Amino acid sequence: MAASPGLPVVIVGGLHADARKAAVARLLADVPGSVVLHHDLATAAAGTVVRTIRNASGVLDAGEAPLVNDCACCALREDLVPELERLQEAGDTRLAVVELWDSVEPKAMAEVVTAGGLTVTGVITAVDPALILPYLGNGDDLAEGGLAAAATDQRTVADTFARQLEYAPVLAVAESPEADDEDRELLAQLHPTARQVPIGHEVPAAPADPAGDDLTVPAPRLRPLSPLALAALAGFDVEAAAAAQHPACALLPAEADAHGVSTLVWNRRRPFHPERLYAALEDLTCAAARSRGRFWLADKPDTLFHWDAAGGALCVESAGPWLASLPDAAWEMVPPVRRAAAALDWHPEHGDRCQHLVFTSPGLDRDGLERLLESCLLTDAEYAAGREAWQRLPHAFDTLLEV
Repeated sequence: MAASPGLPVVIVGGLHADARKAAVARLLADVPGSVVLHHDLATAAAGTVVRTIRNASGVLDAGEAPLVNDCACCALREDLVPELERLQEAGDTRLAVVELWDSVEPKAMAEVVTAGGLTVTGVITAVDPALILPYLGNGDDLAEGGLAAAATDQRTVADTFARQLEYAPVLAVAESPEADDEDRELLAQLHPTARQVPIGHEVPAAPADPAGDDLTVPAPRLRPLSPLALAALAGFDVEAAAAAQHPACALLPAEADAHGVSTLVWNRRRPFHPERLYAALEDLTCAAARSRGRFWLADKPDTLFHWDAAGGALCVESAGPWLASLPDAAWEMVPPVRRAAAALDWHPEHGDRCQHLVFTSPGLDRDGLERLLESCLLTDAEYAAGREAWQRLPHAFDTLLEV
């Protein structure tokens, strides 16, 4: 693959700080001329964000960026692109590694860098397999652990970690003696399409070519770039990554069952009874370490709802209309990837409306979970009553949705 024009930028994130730092150190060791740009948000309480730029030898530059609207993440956004542009203009950096602070999510930063006219060649989340389940089960607010990016940050450890994990196409996996087959299987089922690359701790046998123009094609007789470095330069499509996360067409995990870990994929066409589903929310949320997907309610047939649960907490929100509820003229305004996804699974009566929920966990009670989900659907008699009757059902989700 030919090198991308301009300065290649790879984003490395993750709440597993030791794994993230090991991945960054690996990239610095593997790619001569690479530098790491890091914004430390831990100092935000004092009103600033500390920026450091370093290479394999040490710190090259340090500075501070003031908070923007009392938001450390906003300060990062304002400061990141100008610093990357400065590195690009200087012309002596071969790879810019943006090491995100613990709770910063890669999606927002990848979009900021791309919107700034720079080239993101990779997004990597670093993970320790032994910590996957503890982090997915941690429902604490980020603020409780000093990890909030703003005073208004209401995210939890679990949902933040889940998004970090599932957005990145590459997972840098730390060597972890504490990890077992169940941990590794859980990681594989949570993000089955991700490329897993071991971080490794071996010492490079020979330097890579520091002068070649193409990072991905090493000169003869010099060691090739490591798998992690190649992944950092493989290319990244911000729009495709966003589409893969959108509730309407998200690429969700498939059925799986191995090493004590299961993924249940539950698809139905019939709508949920709003009151029965609402009553079952706690049991459904606690049934799996991670669950996500899209669903529809009988009393709100035109609204696509997003299901996102981790750490014993559930977020349900409207993700806009189902395509079947839109006039034909409005389809031209819908991204092609969503139109294609809907067309592949179109129902003659309900269109793209469906229940598509995925539950992943060790020790998953698949049969019990399926029975509970089925009990929340409209009965035959309720279904036969038709849409006018459905919309007279109790609007149980209005309070949750803050309607």
